[in-house]
Amino acid sequence: MTNRPYFSAGIAALAMVATLPGRSHGLGLVTEPLIGDLAVDRVAFATVGFWATLAGAAFCLPCGWLIDRLGVRAMLAVVMIPLGLCVLAIARLQTGSSSLGLPDTEALAAGRWSTLPVPADLFWLVLLTRGLGQSALSVVSLALIGKVAGGKAGPVMGFYSFVTSLGFMAAFAGIKALFEQGGADWRAVWSAIGGTVLAFGLLAGAIVRNPASPLDSSGDSKPIGHSLGFALCSPAFWVFALATSLYGLISAGISLFNQSILQDRGFDRSVFLNIAMVGPLVGLAANLLTGWLAGRIRLGILLAVAMSILAASLFAFPFVTTLGEVYVYAVAMGVAGGMITVLFFTVWGQAFGTSHLGTIQGAAQLLTVLASASGPLVFAIAKREAESYLPVFQGLAWVSVGFAFVAAVTRLPRRPA
Repeated sequence: MTNRPYFSAGIAALAMVATLPGRSHGLGLVTEPLIGDLAVDRVAFATVGFWATLAGAAFCLPCGWLIDRLGVRAMLAVVMIPLGLCVLAIARLQTGSSSLGLPDTEALAAGRWSTLPVPADLFWLVLLTRGLGQSALSVVSLALIGKVAGGKAGPVMGFYSFVTSLGFMAAFAGIKALFEQGGADWRAVWSAIGGTVLAFGLLAGAIVRNPASPLDSSGDSKPIGHSLGFALCSPAFWVFALATSLYGLISAGISLFNQSILQDRGFDRSVFLNIAMVGPLVGLAANLLTGWLAGRIRLGILLAVAMSILAASLFAFPFVTTLGEVYVYAVAMGVAGGMITVLFFTVWGQAFGTSHLGTIQGAAQLLTVLASASGPLVFAIAKREAESYLPVFQGLAWVSVGFAFVAAVTRLPRRPA
């Protein structure tokens, strides 16, 4: 498998695409019909996503630990098969299920304790899809590509990100076709996604091989690299992990409520579905370009550029009034997302080696998952309190500016020998 890094990158990319139903991007495609069908309040649904994602983040570190010991082949099947079954179960949910009281995050923020009733079965199934998809399967995918990239990290990561974006774009296009041309409801769409993930999990267990460790200076096959403790003491770990987490928070919040966000600006559902395809499409070029640049320009500088583009797009959104301006905004977000994605995939192996790569990536993924859990809740509360999403766009833009400055002066630690 080490002689076929691009084949392995393709498998890893498909595994990342299979995380779609466990992400806000995927659930956002059916949020409006789902909450209408199940009669779930918008803030209650965001609360489900927040606590489910928060609890699901606990899957990251154990998954990374198991990858470093059992290998990616076993973990692909172990994670994907139950993920597909959980997605199929969500498609069969009905109203009238038992209620579960989740902590009310708004009350907690105000120093009070109260609970918010939500459908219990919806919460547990969303928790499992978050934990298995957004958390565990993402770590498996990242570990596979990190272990096979080797000295061609930039080009291989660019290819991996390219195929991942292409896969997400194809998934969004297929879902749009099911909705608009096939007349499918959200249950049929979710069932199709669950069946696809389940089938790929069974196939992956049969065709994937564990990548061999790179050769050390004595010619032995032996993993080399820094420990998780070393990574946690490195400023580079925190800058890249937290900057990516900020993007994850923004992306999760926008993705889950993008239809509502665009409606506030006067655009209908068809624009929302088209925008869902534009981001990955633009990301394709950004993926390849960033992968090429990663071997020529310091990763901190590239991250600073990406965060600057993200900040500019967030600052500009309140002024969007025409269809052309919507697409310019979507292009800028796609470029920023494409760059940040490649950098997040690339930095861990380059900075810390491969011997503890699964554990280190698990820790980084944990932070991004926690941030993604907060995103929808931040946007939902902002909408209810201010009756507009615009203040949260402006605040997050200024935070992005701060990360751009810090990233510009951040250097990676010396690579392990």
